[in-house]
Amino acid sequence: MDYNEIRKLVLLVEKAAISSLEIEEGELSIRIEKQFPPMGQLPAMPQAPVSYAAPAPLYAPQVAVPAAPTAPAPAANANWLEVKAPMVGTFYRASGPDKDAFVKVGDQVSPGKTLCILEAMKIMNEIEAEISGRVVEILVENGQPVQFDQVLFRLEV
Repeated sequence: MDYNEIRKLVLLVEKAAISSLEIEEGELSIRIEKQFPPMGQLPAMPQAPVSYAAPAPLYAPQVAVPAAPTAPAPAANANWLEVKAPMVGTFYRASGPDKDAFVKVGDQVSPGKTLCILEAMKIMNEIEAEISGRVVEILVENGQPVQFDQVLFRLEV
């Protein structure tokens, strides 16, 4: 089961009128639960419904941000899209230390092409291209930790 399948299950539980979901697939077991406040802590006044934002997309158009005076930012290009980390984890450019990198700057990628691996909780999650384009920048070093929504790659489309 990959990250996208797990994300779909979490969204299903959020939207459905269920409090938990448990799935077993071979040796893999996943349990997703909604957390509700204890009965004594419920608000006395009714509140407006809470809306949850959808997860950030892996690709977002690059937004021009003023650069810090010490480090000039690369020239913004309207044809660039950013590939962002869908989770917190450790970034790996290849499937192993003695293997070639999945992609290099200048490589053409198409949907389904593996760009990198993010290791989270000892699970290796392949991050794949969702669009066709050319790798313009790789912004993370191999073996470095990354945060959710951190830009990993810039693609020219």
